[in-house]
Amino acid sequence: MATNRTYDQIVVGDHAEIIRTCSSNDLLVFAHASGNLNPLHLPDTDWTGDGKIDKPVAPSMWVGALVSAVLGNILPGPGTTYRAQSIEFHTRVAVGDTLTVRVEVLEKKPDGQVELSVSVVKKDGTKVADGVAVVDAPRETIEYATSDLPGLLVERHRHFNSLIQMAKSQPALPTAVVAPDDPNSLQGTILAAREGLIEPVLIGAAGRIQKAAEELGTDIAGCDLIDIENESEAAARAVKMVHDGRVQAVMKGHLHTDDLLRHVVKRDGGLRTKRRISHVFVMDIPGRDTPVLITDAAINISPDLTTKVDITQNAIDAALALGLETPKVGILSAIETVNPAIPSSLDGAILSKMAERNQIKGGIVDGPLAMDNAIDVQAARTKGITSLVAGHAQVLVVPNLEAGNMLAKELTFIAHAEAAGLVVGAKAPVMLTSRADDGRARLASCAFALLYNHWLEHGEPVGLLSSLKDGA
Repeated sequence: MATNRTYDQIVVGDHAEIIRTCSSNDLLVFAHASGNLNPLHLPDTDWTGDGKIDKPVAPSMWVGALVSAVLGNILPGPGTTYRAQSIEFHTRVAVGDTLTVRVEVLEKKPDGQVELSVSVVKKDGTKVADGVAVVDAPRETIEYATSDLPGLLVERHRHFNSLIQMAKSQPALPTAVVAPDDPNSLQGTILAAREGLIEPVLIGAAGRIQKAAEELGTDIAGCDLIDIENESEAAARAVKMVHDGRVQAVMKGHLHTDDLLRHVVKRDGGLRTKRRISHVFVMDIPGRDTPVLITDAAINISPDLTTKVDITQNAIDAALALGLETPKVGILSAIETVNPAIPSSLDGAILSKMAERNQIKGGIVDGPLAMDNAIDVQAARTKGITSLVAGHAQVLVVPNLEAGNMLAKELTFIAHAEAAGLVVGAKAPVMLTSRADDGRARLASCAFALLYNHWLEHGEPVGLLSSLKDGA
């Protein structure tokens, strides 16, 4: 419990302070609450117009609002109302700056008024602002519980923005795009090409592709176009172009997944390796510290233990390619204990032990874990689970395709996540997006493919995800 300071209790010289670090989410919430949409104050914008993302500057009144937090929460505390505020700003605040906001009582005036000095300084002592506040102090004691506010969801996909920026630092990936003959698939292709992520070779019915371009109002004259009416033949040509060295990746357009994968997985002339191929969703979930990878939700329907070994290793490789250091892998089941009646719980325990024995490399693997204790620290603690993975899983290996597909779509449509998809474990990355995916999802999948291809060729990521966080 906390208590305010009444007018009678306050004496000249009383002081209080808070410490606050500015984050990108602070700027977004303030923009929504105030209606101030000045691009100077918004993250992930090019407000200078030079084609690069600029670092935002915190609105001065966001700094001023921190003064209100000290007055309303501590001194005098609840029951306080403003009379006047004068404040002068000396420098600007950026994301990552840590501020100390301090108030001190200067004078007690008649009719319950209190005058306080205000100062805001950065961690290094740089003066940000100072001034004077006049408030009506509370007359009665108020005791209150200092409980947290309900959670606030900020729909922002900073991980994908960072990964796209990281991918753009690399040469464009020559990519065979199979049947991009509808506006959605063609838009994603053109967008990725304009962003410098891929060099597309369009393979499919030229008439339908041209019609889709006209609907989008875009010109594809500069793109290589191979006119093949039959979608299966177009997929076969794309796979052959990988073997010929003309392209380094394959991207699914407006055709059924089976029609493309049939040629990817065939024994003669396909893209198979000694490892079983699998699909990985990368989910950018608002509020999570890192992207979350989900596998397999698109290819292996009911994988046995041997297949899950490859699925797990493929997902670790994909996480490493994205810049996650020693990714934490949770093997999901309905429970977090081994039960012989639940095969996925047995698989989780075995895969965990195999990782301990270095049969699965590059990540920390634990299982079985239920969904709650895989991603939520408090849930793991409540159930007494001691693990480096529990509560912190960055990769989720699901029991079967149905579970993975439902989990990925629930996160997309309920948790407002963005998803990128890639087939891994083949000789080349295959962008296996949904026919209903928009251009943004396809752009993120192209970035994923480029980063994964770089990892396949060089054995190291383009960069580390830890360097992309707010304030870095």
